[in-house]
Formats: sequence, structure tokens, C-alpha cells
Amino acid sequence: MSTLAPTLQAFFTDRLARQRQASPHTISAYRDALKLLLAFAAEHTGKAPSDLAITDLDAPVIGAFLDHLETERGNGIRTRNARLAAVHALFRFAALQHPEHAEVIQRVLAIPPKRFARTIITYLTEPETAALLAAPDKATRTGRRDHALLVLAVQTGLRVSELTALTRADIRLGTGAHVNCLGKGRKQRITPLTPTVIRVLSEWLTERGGEPVDPLFPSRYGDAMSRDALERRLTKYAGIAAQAEPTLAEKKVSPHVLRHTAAMRLLAAGVDTTVIALWLGHESTATTQVYIHADLALKEQALARTAPLDTLPGRYRPSDDVMAFLASL
Repeated sequence: MSTLAPTLQAFFTDRLARQRQASPHTISAYRDALKLLLAFAAEHTGKAPSDLAITDLDAPVIGAFLDHLETERGNGIRTRNARLAAVHALFRFAALQHPEHAEVIQRVLAIPPKRFARTIITYLTEPETAALLAAPDKATRTGRRDHALLVLAVQTGLRVSELTALTRADIRLGTGAHVNCLGKGRKQRITPLTPTVIRVLSEWLTERGGEPVDPLFPSRYGDAMSRDALERRLTKYAGIAAQAEPTLAEKKVSPHVLRHTAAMRLLAAGVDTTVIALWLGHESTATTQVYIHADLALKEQALARTAPLDTLPGRYRPSDDVMAFLASL
């Protein structure tokens, strides 16, 4: 067994799990990225994954792996950069364990992420949101569960991982009703609930039953819904809602689109971007600026405050009282 195998094991058990206390989501994302890398390197070198050495994963191999992700697996630039971030994390750890391979490691760490064009975010308008919320069949238990989930997602803007991890105890419906979740970076976040959401969740909790530690939105087997299951349900309801709002057929509705929708509704209501950042659990308010760029109405308001290009400069002077009276007749 080469030095790479124990280094890889120590990276997950010591660095990620013990030292950084990384979330299961982070660990699984790094695991998937490195599994792809080892499978690619094994095919490239002809060695078994357990026989690979750190020197087998040099900069040319990593570069070829990144190209493979884009050209053969069809991954986007964001996914390619996320895989590279996992490789960089492993090699930063390896640099402390194996200084004898410093030259190879530094060349890998020098591989930059690829730049990409930032597109305008997708979000739902009020009619589209109403159509989506009306799509689940509330005559069935599954439909009532999904309706409660969608209502909560649109109002709170929780991430998909935060939604699926909610338990019954995370919902407080008394005075100061709110939902409590453990967000990205293990940050605790409390989001208030509107009366409409309170009513829907109250009805669902009564029907749901169970213990406080049970999943708020269980699967048919009683455990927490998976990300894939939630996305499939959302795709189904988006298709149904598109019959009432045809513009939905032009949009790819994902859980993150519901998060964008919650942010845009707050922005349209005049909520400051710093508050929206806290609401969504953003690390920096700079992340929230994308919603301002997407708000065409806000830009139109700014345009309305500007003077036409052919306006002559000068101070405003009120018209003569008599002339103003005659003009008003």
C-alpha cells in the first residue's frame, strides 16, 4: 500500500471529521470528488487505486482529470471548481504529512479555478409561486406533506439540506413562531414564520404526529427525505403548475430557485440586503448582491429618478401663480 492511501484516510478521519468537524454534506462532497479522481488516475496509470502514490497525482494528471469532468462527464465549471477545491484540500493536508513531495504538491495547489460567466438568477413570480403551491394534491397525505414543505421553502428560503434535516422539534408555533435550523458552516439560524405558514405547518404537525426528533417531512419509509426525492417532487409539481402558468415551462425549477424566490420577495418588500443576508445565512452581504442585479423593477425605479439626456441643467423655478392657475383650467 502506498503513502497516498493512509494519507487519504487520515484526511477524512483526522482533518475533516475531528479537526474541522466538517458536516456530512461536506464530507460526502469531498468523498465523491476524490473517488472520481482515483478512478480516473487508476485508469490513466494502470494501477489499482490502493497502489497509487502521491506522485501519480501530479499536475498534468489533475489537469487531465478536470478536463475529463467537463468534456466527458458533462460537468459545468462550478462543479469542476468544486472538485478542484476537494483536491486542493487533500493536497494541503498532504503537504504537512509528506514534505518530500513538496514539489508535486505545490504544482497541484497552483492549479487555479476556472472563471465563469455569472448568469442572472432564476426565481418565481408571484403568480408562478401561487401555481406551484397549488400543485400538490391536498386530498392525499403525500400532497399535504409536499404542500407544507413548499410553503415553508418559499417563505424561509432554507437550503435543500436544511429542509430535509428538519425535525418536528425545529418548528416552534407559539409566540414568536419560527423554524430553527443548522445551516452551512454549522451556523444556527432562526427564521420567523408568517401566519399562513404557521397555519399550514400546524395542520401538518397534527397529522404528522411522532416524536420531536422525527423528521418533519418523512419519506414513505419514515426516514428523512433525500435531496433527490425532494428534487423529483419539485420537478413534478413544476410540470403541473406550468399548465396554469405557462412561463414555468421555460424555467428549471429547483430547490435553490425557491431560495432565490424567497430572497426576491424580501427585496421587493423593501427589506435591506443585510437583513436578507442574515435571513438566508449568507457569510457575506456580497453574496446577496446578486438579487439586486436580478431585480428589474428596482433598476426601473432607479432609471425613473434620472433626468432625460436632453434636459437643460439649472435650478428648478416655480411658475408664476397666475400662469399656473390658467394652466390648470
